[in-house]
Amino acid sequence: MRHSHFIAAFQRALEGQGRHGHSHPHGPLPNGLGCHHPAAPHGARPHPRHASAGGDWFSGAQDGRGDADGFGGDGRGFTRSRKVSSDDLQLMLLGLLEQNPSHGYELIKALGALSNGFYTPSPGMVYPALTYLEELGYATVEQEGTKKRYHLSEPGRAHLDANRERLELMFNKLKHVARKMDWMRQAWSGQPRSTGPEGEDARTGWLPEFVAARQALKRALLDRTDATPAEQRRIAAILARATDAITGKTGN
Repeated sequence: MRHSHFIAAFQRALEGQGRHGHSHPHGPLPNGLGCHHPAAPHGARPHPRHASAGGDWFSGAQDGRGDADGFGGDGRGFTRSRKVSSDDLQLMLLGLLEQNPSHGYELIKALGALSNGFYTPSPGMVYPALTYLEELGYATVEQEGTKKRYHLSEPGRAHLDANRERLELMFNKLKHVARKMDWMRQAWSGQPRSTGPEGEDARTGWLPEFVAARQALKRALLDRTDATPAEQRRIAAILARATDAITGKTGN
């Protein structure tokens, strides 16, 4: 069921992208959210955190608010989800540098394109992060006149290799929310969808039955919010089997 307050919040967020297309720091983020922050080498400047003290989109709020898509139950998670910690931003920048040596503004544009404008960090976040990565030895700099082109160093590649799963999850979340925004914009437009040869949406690549199945699962879990401990265990076992089947960990 679509709640009017959620739709209104989502629409306001979409309309505000042009005005607020980047994340802003909202105070220090404590450690312990599952994101390792590398120790600074001797003489390196401490790097500020770039997320709310209440958590960030990738790690989730410390009080458990928000769902798997980064949206809070009241719709406000859409804007809250654009807060990204410095650890996560640094790792994503290294992941982009692995693909192509880049200037800072190119990295900003790349993150915006990956997320369909949902997360476009400000220069005030990206350039200090790049400086910090250089101080750690994870990135090297090629001076091009007044501009700097950043390259991934071998220590940076080793750090990426140690965090591949986390980086893949972050990039997939950005791509997912970009597709979700496209899907919902199209739904609100009232125009028929352009489809591919297998019936998939031309913009997102999603099949209607895939979207419907996700929505049905989410609704089923909401309907069981008052489940007894025994019922919760039964549901958890079902979800564990489904997860294993989706990820290919079973022969089903």
